[in-house]
Amino acid sequence: MRNHPGHALETGDGPHRESAAGIVIRQAQLADVPAMLRLVNGYADQELMLPRTEVEICERIRDFVVAMDENEVVACGAIQFYSPHMAELRSLAVSPGRAHGGVGQRIAREILDQAREVGVEVVFAFTYVPLFFAKLGFQNIQREELPLKAWRDCLRCPKFNACDEVAMACYLTPDAEKHISKQPPSEAFAEGPLVMPTVGKPRVIDQ
Repeated sequence: MRNHPGHALETGDGPHRESAAGIVIRQAQLADVPAMLRLVNGYADQELMLPRTEVEICERIRDFVVAMDENEVVACGAIQFYSPHMAELRSLAVSPGRAHGGVGQRIAREILDQAREVGVEVVFAFTYVPLFFAKLGFQNIQREELPLKAWRDCLRCPKFNACDEVAMACYLTPDAEKHISKQPPSEAFAEGPLVMPTVGKPRVIDQ
């Protein structure tokens, strides 16, 4: 994965939500970065996620939430904003030993909550596990319907010429679909004109 409401995520020194199993979801801290890198880049080594660098995660640490089991980071995920209306759920990674324990869904729900709190209307994700996102209320969309994604990130992706991920979107407000195909800003892009990625056959690894 590249990435239903629950209660609002508590931050700072306030209380955190905890499951019966003792998993706590909280905002990421800089001390979590090494563990987050291991999670994300472990999947990147399998070509299941895009790799992230320490600098990238540190720069966006406020976008990440983590799942903690005592002092261990067992999952992480991030929200990235693309416009006043759209955001992406990305870098959702769960420790392989926790893959089917519901931790990933708790991270995803917290990120959707954060999106609602700031007024986002559409959250999208690129994934190889569409059933996971479908259970959260996401719907399949055409990958080429997301020019904002291509404008901002896809040009740096090693799979730009053979994109095989499934694009999905969760609509948080009525009539939110109108924001999906909004074109990128009119300012010239530093690396040249917008070029859409080549769309390949979707790859689904877990149903």
